[in-house]
Amino acid sequence: MNRRQFAKGLMASTALTVLGASLCFDGSTTPLLARPGDPAELPVPPLEQGRLENGRRIFDLSLQSGYSNFLPGLKTPTLGVNGPYLGPTLNLANGEKIELRVTNRIGERTTLHWHGLHLPARADGGPHQVIEPGETWTPSFTVKQKAAMYWYHPHLLHKTGLHAYFGMAGAIIVNDRQSDSAALPDRYGINDIPVVLQDKRFNRNGSLQYAVSMRDRMMGMMGDVMLVNGAIAPVLRATHGKIRLRFLNACNARTCKLGFADNRSFHVIAGDGSLLPVPIKTKSVSISPGERTQIIVDVRDGKVAELVTLPLNLAGRGSMTGRRGMMGGGMMRRMMGMTGDDGRYFRVLEIRPSGPLQPSNPLPDRLTTLPAPDLDKVSKVRRFVLNMGMGPMMMMGGGGFTINGRSMDMGRIDERVKLGATEVWEISNTSPMPHPFHIHDIQFRILDRNGQPPHGPETGLKDTVLVGSGETVRVIATFDDYADPQRPYMYHCHILEHEDAGMMGQFTVEA
Repeated sequence: MNRRQFAKGLMASTALTVLGASLCFDGSTTPLLARPGDPAELPVPPLEQGRLENGRRIFDLSLQSGYSNFLPGLKTPTLGVNGPYLGPTLNLANGEKIELRVTNRIGERTTLHWHGLHLPARADGGPHQVIEPGETWTPSFTVKQKAAMYWYHPHLLHKTGLHAYFGMAGAIIVNDRQSDSAALPDRYGINDIPVVLQDKRFNRNGSLQYAVSMRDRMMGMMGDVMLVNGAIAPVLRATHGKIRLRFLNACNARTCKLGFADNRSFHVIAGDGSLLPVPIKTKSVSISPGERTQIIVDVRDGKVAELVTLPLNLAGRGSMTGRRGMMGGGMMRRMMGMTGDDGRYFRVLEIRPSGPLQPSNPLPDRLTTLPAPDLDKVSKVRRFVLNMGMGPMMMMGGGGFTINGRSMDMGRIDERVKLGATEVWEISNTSPMPHPFHIHDIQFRILDRNGQPPHGPETGLKDTVLVGSGETVRVIATFDDYADPQRPYMYHCHILEHEDAGMMGQFTVEA
């Protein structure tokens, strides 16, 4: 197959029809890189409290299609939960019993995964818990999480990237007694704001353009427009002196380094699965696809604080160390997306202080207490090697995206873990680009990165970790509470096109 034949075959394979609208590439995009003349107010997803029935908190979720107005005068076919795009923020409390009634109204098979939650495999929402069109799936479990922000998104085999890209995702906020007593900003939508980041690419007719090239599938789908809770460069009018922003990187492939245009400092207070032991003062923070972080920014100076994306540090996390010869210099690697971004600059969010600002509590010196990892309890060390082939054969399903040399197989259990075991998972990346590695069911602690202890924002509980090219990251976790020898959990790269192409494996927890 020559290059032209391959390109034609790939184009044909991506002429998808979803939501009754043609999504095939028409050769023309709508670059919307300039700020709109009248920026929108930041939309805040509704906070869904559910309802109590027989000691359980019930949430009704409808997976549906619709249209959204991202671009002036154009309607974009989208997917959402309880609405045309994105979904409500689910408000949970540690220790309560919940039931989720998920009805599939999108017209094709899908799933809904509770990313970061510790729960039985039957309730995980991975590729084995398929919801057929018109059916309702009803998982139930007890919330066993520390206070943090988690999220939900589709996880259908080979279609996770497509369904997530069109908007079927939402945040989950879990509270516990420790967080309630920390005196952090907690007025949802006022001084405690979820910020869902997603980069998109549009066709001229307003439809979303998805994975139309070899590069999109090899490097992951990146866009030229950043949506923030579904809006472009929105404005948040601050009424309090300190604002808590809960960031979720819901991009398919882009790693986002965030900071303020005026170089102001802020404090990072939380990661994926917990508050940090202490606040970390910094001027930037990076999150890869699937990761979350929370910050406190002080706007008592009354000045506009413009949140922007910053270039990733090629010499730092997710670097191309030792691989300069493979893809040329840093600019070439960035343009190809081999560093986790493509060098684009985005205006993300403008915070405008409005009127006399309400006072805010001082930031506590300590936020939470996490026991030190106990290596004496480790019963097994498992090793995982992430790799990706290069060239057309990989794009034609030749098994180029692998973990330990194998692509995903729904009929194969890759690892079997004993219930109650504490294990070290050693994740090595031998590919030429970084991969965010996500493990279902558990929260882990990072032991080290290339032998060095984790830096501040990575010192809390995690479920996703970015592993740079040439890096080895060791994590430790205990697999407790739930055993099921038949139903597996997943581990995978959270660049969704890589996951769909095979960089995923399965493990069971067995008594």
